[in-house]
Amino acid sequence: MSADAKISELNLELPPAPKAMGVYKPLVVAGNMAYASGHGPLLSDGTLLSGKVGSDVDQQAGYDAARQTGLAMLATLHASLGSLNRVKRIVKTYGMVNCTDDFANQPQVINGFSDLMAEVFGDENGIGARSAVGHNALPGNITVEIEAIFEVE
Repeated sequence: MSADAKISELNLELPPAPKAMGVYKPLVVAGNMAYASGHGPLLSDGTLLSGKVGSDVDQQAGYDAARQTGLAMLATLHASLGSLNRVKRIVKTYGMVNCTDDFANQPQVINGFSDLMAEVFGDENGIGARSAVGHNALPGNITVEIEAIFEVE
């Protein structure tokens, strides 16, 4: 099943593709690789999920924020490429979790993003290399920020 069809089948709502909030491009395509800049948990109304995991929000809220970040990144891919069907696979994910010093479950939070990519692109093409790290702060106190590299057609 195509990625675009999978979005419909899963009844997923992509937010509007986020605009750059500085001097960068949300997505750069070089050859057959697409480099997605750091994305945050953008909701359809234009707001961002915020809060530090371990004090302001719990691990499940962090997972949900990572999943929402995945939807925002899919919106960027769709807007830039014209179709998610051009994505061959995810190559690498770098996930940053805004968390307290004693929170150690960053991989479980970033699973929200990774699980979504596997749902949309399948286990073979939707799971790539990954890092999941904790940060003491992220812009605007967003819960997570994720950047990724995709192979595209």
